[in-house]
Amino acid sequence: MGAINLICWVLGVALIAAGYLRARGPWSRYQGLKAQEANIARYEGWRGTRLRDDGPSAASIMAHELLRRAQIGGAILLTGFVLVFVGFAVH
Repeated sequence: MGAINLICWVLGVALIAAGYLRARGPWSRYQGLKAQEANIARYEGWRGTRLRDDGPSAASIMAHELLRRAQIGGAILLTGFVLVFVGFAVH
């Protein structure tokens, strides 16, 4: 085990933890917004009318932003996994 292996493992684990912590909050809020939009769509279908018909709502714009933040956190997490595997591959 060399110094390069150890550095890759430590950085990989740190990136995995940071990516998870960064993606966890936005992902849960994104799921909540999607559930709320699905509920509104069911209500509109039951009532037979559309409550909003003028462009994207603030909630849908926020959902896109939360998804983008969660994807960035996921990319950081994935980079951490790659570094851990590189740590095992480097001799």
